[in-house]
Amino acid sequence: MKSLYVRTVLITVVIVCLSALFGFWLTNLYYQFNMKGYNEQKLYEIASETVALYERNPQIDLDSYLKSIAKLNYQLYLVDEQLQVRTYGDPFREQSLDTEVMLQVQAGQTYFGSEHVRGLFVTGFFENTLANSIGVPLRAEQQTYALFLRPNLERMFGEVRVMFARLLLYTFGFSLLLILISTRYLVNPIQKLTEATKRVAEGDFEIEMDVTRGDEIGRLARDFSKMAASLRQLDEMRQEFVANVSHEIQSPLTSIQGFSQALRTEEMTAEEREAYLEIIETESRRLSSLSKQLLTLASLDHDVQSGEIVSFRLDEQIRDVVKLAEWQWSEQDLSVDLRLQPVTVTGQKHFLNLVWTNLIANSIKFTDPGGQITVLLRAEEQAVTVEVRDTGIGIAEEDVPYLFERFYKADKTRNRNRASSGLGLSIVHKIVRMHGGQVEVASLVGVGTTFCVRLPQM
Repeated sequence: MKSLYVRTVLITVVIVCLSALFGFWLTNLYYQFNMKGYNEQKLYEIASETVALYERNPQIDLDSYLKSIAKLNYQLYLVDEQLQVRTYGDPFREQSLDTEVMLQVQAGQTYFGSEHVRGLFVTGFFENTLANSIGVPLRAEQQTYALFLRPNLERMFGEVRVMFARLLLYTFGFSLLLILISTRYLVNPIQKLTEATKRVAEGDFEIEMDVTRGDEIGRLARDFSKMAASLRQLDEMRQEFVANVSHEIQSPLTSIQGFSQALRTEEMTAEEREAYLEIIETESRRLSSLSKQLLTLASLDHDVQSGEIVSFRLDEQIRDVVKLAEWQWSEQDLSVDLRLQPVTVTGQKHFLNLVWTNLIANSIKFTDPGGQITVLLRAEEQAVTVEVRDTGIGIAEEDVPYLFERFYKADKTRNRNRASSGLGLSIVHKIVRMHGGQVEVASLVGVGTTFCVRLPQM
């Protein structure tokens, strides 16, 4: 019973059986309220016409006449005034009938047997009993008889009943066979989907599903295939992420280890020692920055709703970020132009602070000495726009679509002074999207880069 196939078959069979019972019940109601009275009236007319025809021709021998009627597939039961019985045609299966009924018919009353047959089923019409007949008086041979008549349904419809029974049997058999086949056709894709689910759970994302069907199962297969493709891509990204993290951590660690050993084992001048120490310090900062950015990404991936939503002056926040980075851009002899409109926004202040910090840090890092950084803030009708422009080295056109991917580095030279983890812009993109905004990049190699952030007014 745990199999979906077995359950579907049983449920379908039960539905068919219940439908048959319900249809039989409705047929009985139709018989009781529509057909029963019609059949009674028809039999009464046949019995009356049988009596009238004889009474118009009393010279006919009664036994011969009734035998002829019986040959027309009728059963007759004749009772004289002495309650002597003569039967014609096939005998009734049950011939019990009250004597009072016979006397009433001889007295001129009509007996409708169907009124005395109990039960609501249409099968009562086929009950071969004397009680289920029509009784009318018959004047013959100078006395009054009680004539009971009913059609011999066994002779009339015997073959039809057998054929009908066979029809029902064959119909049920073929229906059951078709139910088994069609249910297998319906359940088989679900079984395949179950197997595919197990494979995906085990880490195998190379699955093939029948996506050509146009029904709900086909749509489910297509959606499942898309999900598997997304999971495969996510798994590849996870593996790539681990590899990139390992590489980013291994590179500064190797440098720190190598220069530390050099400081311990080699004789060197004070200037060389200072240079080695400076490299170790720089690589330590890289490790520290990488760990902070990884923690930030983890926080954004899992706790994006944990930050407090507040209203604050965005222009003041950007101005504070520029002031904190003053020693960096001053050391490189960069000029900073701030064009900030007073704007109040609502959002997670700490995360948005990371956006401006990363964008301005990138502009400082990739702008040559003597260059300029411009930060613009303006309020539009339904959005706030922040632009960070620089006159730096620019970004190649083929690199622009990948800038916001984790660990992607457009700086192929890997200059130590400009080296980065490749996570900063990914953090920027994540935070901006988290606030319902968007970030765009425009850049020309050797001319400069502009990052444009648009945040909805809330």
